[in-house]
Amino acid sequence: MSIDSSSKEKLEQKIGEALGLEMAAQKAVQELDSKGLLDEQGRKKANNHQTNLEKLVQKLSQSQGLNSESIQKSAEETEQKASQMMETYLGEDPDSSEAIEFLCLAEGGEVTHYEVLSTMATKKVKDRQFSAEVNLILRDERRHLQLCTRLAKQIAASSEE
Repeated sequence: MSIDSSSKEKLEQKIGEALGLEMAAQKAVQELDSKGLLDEQGRKKANNHQTNLEKLVQKLSQSQGLNSESIQKSAEETEQKASQMMETYLGEDPDSSEAIEFLCLAEGGEVTHYEVLSTMATKKVKDRQFSAEVNLILRDERRHLQLCTRLAKQIAASSEE
C-alpha cells in the first residue's frame, strides 16, 4: 500500500521529530548526569528507541518510499531545538529539581509525538510491525513520564522538610 505525498511528508516529519527527541533525551540525560544533577533513580536506562526507529525508517523507506534523508534532517532540527530548550530552561546553575522537571517536560513531548505517530501509523501506513513498534515505544515513554513525575514530586516533598 502506498502513501499519498502529503501524508508521506507529514509522516517523515513526525518520525524525524520523534527520532530527534530520542536523540535529545539521550544527550540531556548524559549532560545532566555528568553535572551530578541526577541521582540513581533519575538515570534512565538506555532504551533502544532511537535504534529501533532507525531500523523501521530503513524498512519503511523501502516498502513505503519514505525519504530517510528528510527524516534525518527533521531529527537533527528537532534535536537542536530540544537541546536549546534545555539550555534555556536550566540556565547557568540548575539544581536536581530543575533537571528532573526538565526531563518531565521532555518526556511529555515524547509521549505526545508518539501518540500522534501511533495514530498516523494506524491510519496512513498500515504496516503492522511499524504500528506495533511505535506502540511499544509509546508505552515505555508513558512509563518514563510517570517515573519522572514521581521523582519530581519526591524531590519537592523532600526539599520542604
